Amino acid sequence: MAGKYYERMDIVADREALVYAAREVITAAAAISIGRRGFFRIGLAGGSTPRPVYEALAADLDIDWARWQIFWSDERTVPPDHPESNYRMAREALLSKIPCRPAMIMRMMGEVDPDAAAASYEEIVRALVPPNPKQASGPLPRFDLILLGMGADGHTASLFPHTDALHEAERLVVANRVPKLDATRLTFTAPLINASRRVLFLVSGGDKAEALRAVHQGPHQPDDLPSQLIHPVAGNLIWLVDEAAASGLK
Repeated sequence: MAGKYYERMDIVADREALVYAAREVITAAAAISIGRRGFFRIGLAGGSTPRPVYEALAADLDIDWARWQIFWSDERTVPPDHPESNYRMAREALLSKIPCRPAMIMRMMGEVDPDAAAASYEEIVRALVPPNPKQASGPLPRFDLILLGMGADGHTASLFPHTDALHEAERLVVANRVPKLDATRLTFTAPLINASRRVLFLVSGGDKAEALRAVHQGPHQPDDLPSQLIHPVAGNLIWLVDEAAASGLK
């Protein structure tokens, strides 16, 4: 692993406190990124945990949305107006409520052939996100922040246990077949996530307690616990966890 790598875990009282803390981390990262590079490039997460965070961001009147470039770290293979679409959730909670359009909104095309959608999104990411020169295996696009959740099975983005995407070392975005869901998902791969300047995990609820304990205090078994794959090459890894999710930690 090359470069400086920093990890911390912040345990907060409940989901409301988690939302507040997440908003503070994201807006601080945005201010730094805009000040240094002119734009803030973020990969959004799907699922239920980040929705109130997006709503809190939409209510923040100090955000310079015109300098945000918004991507998604994973997507379901559904149209953008489908109830399960990660894009639709972000549009409802955030994008439809902000006063001006971000400089870019680059959604994954969940409604087309998954392999073609993944290849197209990888081309977009390579073209629009400047590389990380400290990546030992070659320069990879470097997001300013990638937001992630974690499932009760230890998955993150759409990197599910015992799926092919866990072993992908070259591609940045793939169509990942998930047999237990009988579905295919589009997802960032671990190399792309680990090239980010910051990775922010949001973990909430007692149903995540055992997985969080296993990820942090169990043996290294990323095939079983894909969240263990995440360790930025030259950046910060922040875990925001509520007390219910942290209840299994020693």
